[in-house]
Amino acid sequence: MLTMEQAMKQSEKSFAVGHITKGTVIEVRPKEVMVDIGYKSEGLIPANEFLDISAIQPGTEIDVLIEKLENKEGMVVLSHEKAEFKKNWERILSICNEGGRVAGKVKAMVKGGLIVNIGVEAFLPASQIDVITPKNLQTYVGNTYDFKVVKINQERQNIVLSRRELLEQERSERRGKLLGEMMPGDIRKGKVKNLTDFGAFIDLDGIDGLLHITDMSWGRVNHPSDILKVGQDLDVVILDINKEKERVSLGLKQKMANPWDSIEAKYPVGTKVKGKVVNLVPYGAFVEIEPGVEGLVHVTELSWTKRVAKAADVLAQDQELEAVVLGINKEEQKISLGIRQLESNPWDNADQKYKPGSKVKGKIRNLTSYGAFIELEEGLDGMIHVSDISWTRKINHPSEVLKKGDEVEAVVLEVDKANQRIAVGMKQLATDPWDEIDRHYKVGDLVTGKVTKLASFGAFIGLANEIDGLVHISQISEERVDKIKNVLKPDQEVTARVIKIDKGERRIGLSIKAANYSDEQIKEEQKILDSLKPGEDLVALQHAFDSLGVKEEK
Repeated sequence: MLTMEQAMKQSEKSFAVGHITKGTVIEVRPKEVMVDIGYKSEGLIPANEFLDISAIQPGTEIDVLIEKLENKEGMVVLSHEKAEFKKNWERILSICNEGGRVAGKVKAMVKGGLIVNIGVEAFLPASQIDVITPKNLQTYVGNTYDFKVVKINQERQNIVLSRRELLEQERSERRGKLLGEMMPGDIRKGKVKNLTDFGAFIDLDGIDGLLHITDMSWGRVNHPSDILKVGQDLDVVILDINKEKERVSLGLKQKMANPWDSIEAKYPVGTKVKGKVVNLVPYGAFVEIEPGVEGLVHVTELSWTKRVAKAADVLAQDQELEAVVLGINKEEQKISLGIRQLESNPWDNADQKYKPGSKVKGKIRNLTSYGAFIELEEGLDGMIHVSDISWTRKINHPSEVLKKGDEVEAVVLEVDKANQRIAVGMKQLATDPWDEIDRHYKVGDLVTGKVTKLASFGAFIGLANEIDGLVHISQISEERVDKIKNVLKPDQEVTARVIKIDKGERRIGLSIKAANYSDEQIKEEQKILDSLKPGEDLVALQHAFDSLGVKEEK
């Protein structure tokens, strides 16, 4: 039974649906809160309607909105959240006009943004949370911030907020203040905001400054990410300020002394230095000898003896090496380095070590169309020209008598230190057989040899002492010979008679058909031979061999 006093109080209350009334918490359950509003039955409120359920205790008085006076169980259906919303809506409208500022607590994350409790629930779009749209919205849930009211829809009773506009406004105010305070030379704290190929943008807590890649280090920086990362805190130097365009140029290397200021005293010409290869280019290698100081080793300074086509053939990226300072240009910040200067130049004493006329031994290192290179010592070669391989044989290519790796002996002919060339010859090891040709062959001698080559005008016969004789086509047979190959074959052994010797032209004329001639007949053949035209004559063997390329018999 209600007491008289309780009945009087109850009669003073309005229990209409939609009304807000006071209630006292009777019991706090895991999923709901039981509240007494002085009606004939208690009401229930879902626990999730309270921001902090731990603050709700039995006896606590709260405002509730009556949603239904009686449900199936005969209990009143109440809402604390809707009571607060209805009670606060008018108050919010009065203080939160569009453009107004309000504090609120982030309640939850929803699609596209956050729900914020500012007395009523309001929506904060993701793009309006911060200056840069955050990737993880969950980190904001539970935190309290100030917001700007950007839109109010009274019919739908929703509010749209922006935190970004307040931050940008604050940054603008700080930017103006910073531009007025900063001076070139100042050192300021900043945070790396963004990296590009040409530099980094640094947040100076109100204004962004550009730290160009060339102002990051006195040394080489291939990309800003080599030394910086987004979010990194660092101190920078103010280099230049453009207040009209609100641009600030920053420097990092300016905090340290320029190593080039004392470069000449630190690295005098001739000094040995150690460094690391930081860049390879076709014409040389850049070597860092200290942070901010690089020297260039040109390809011509890599070896005294080897012809290096490109630096990458002998050096590798990041290779540690030693070099010698050759020159310094402080104004252009250039240092010339050399590696070959670490060793003595073998050409300095080449003319004393390899005097003309001295004999040398070595392996054939390389063959070319004009000769062969013999290795005299490490890095020092001698060149044997094809004309210096044999006194008597016409050699078109050195591969006809030599091959790579052959151990050969030769005679030093000439040393050219200026052009770093040593000429050597193999034929000079022996006496020129033509100097003593009269001792070996006389006109009328009967000789035996093998056919070495066939040509349209005749055949070459290999004789003793490595001398070749030529049998003209007219001297092969008494009968007319149209083609040499019809009567002679390579390596065929033949007997012939010497019918002509021209020491000046280094040529011997032979006749197969005269092998059985009398002296008188031989003299007649000589007369015929002497009457031949130059193109038909027993031209110098050198010229005859030269013509083989186009006239050799097939």
